[in-house]
Amino acid sequence: MSDIKNRAVRIATRGSRLALWQTHFVAEKLRGAGFAVEIEVINTKGDMVLDRSLDKIGAKGVFTEELEESLRIGTVDIAVHSAKDLQSVLPDDLELVAFMERERVNDVVVSFDSQFSLDQEQIIVGTSSTRRRALLNRYYPNVLASECRGNLQTRLQKLKDGQYDAILLAYAGVHRMQYNHLITEILPLDKFVPAAGQGSIAIECAKSLEINFKLAIKACLDHEPTHLCLLAERSFLRTMEGGCSIPSFALATIAANNSISITGGVVSLDGQQMITDTIQAPVADAIALGEKLGTTILQMGGEEILAAIRQHRA
Repeated sequence: MSDIKNRAVRIATRGSRLALWQTHFVAEKLRGAGFAVEIEVINTKGDMVLDRSLDKIGAKGVFTEELEESLRIGTVDIAVHSAKDLQSVLPDDLELVAFMERERVNDVVVSFDSQFSLDQEQIIVGTSSTRRRALLNRYYPNVLASECRGNLQTRLQKLKDGQYDAILLAYAGVHRMQYNHLITEILPLDKFVPAAGQGSIAIECAKSLEINFKLAIKACLDHEPTHLCLLAERSFLRTMEGGCSIPSFALATIAANNSISITGGVVSLDGQQMITDTIQAPVADAIALGEKLGTTILQMGGEEILAAIRQHRA
């Protein structure tokens, strides 16, 4: 083990402030376990193409592809991602070795107006998420949802400049960047179920990474309850054949009786149709549970919703 820890862990990351915060958080965990760490910042397509929505530029791997190539050629050992940004199916030569303990999973409303409310009339709310836009259409038809791309600081500057009255974001990123004072509302989970993986940091590596080195990294970074929940959520996402470009959602939790429960579904772009269900199984069946929920949602009418979305974008 000492020989393993004499080898530096080379980490690939995006260059946004949030991505760097997450990477330095990972690095401190590794250093605390005795590893040396090297960090390499890599720009992704999602960081560079900001004039189009995610579904227009091909959301599959839009925030991960360049980092994954660095894993593949061996210039880095691991890549740090926001778990919700990961495509539902990884390339065959890569794997997720760890999911770090999850932050609070809610979506939040952020505004410079402390009195802001989504119930107000004629308001413009920015979001880059197809899911959040669809849920706004469902629960707040008074709101005009407007595309809002860029890293957190870019979005906040757009908000400050008056392009929006508020923006919707994940609590995790807002909290990590210490912008809690701008949160005017934490949206309830019974309406705004988060994207699969929201709130967790995922650690990706090449399958060919030396096994003892890989296991030592996993032992340092992985949070087993979060890992089990994300296995179920990502299994659901794969079954739905979706990524962040479709308005699907999933949230798994561990129950006291060593079982896992997952709520998931899909909502039409206009918010008029939403199909959701909740099922439970032993934690050992996390992956099968996600598949079962995905199949159920598709059979309940989710396939028709997704077909309509594909036709709308054609």
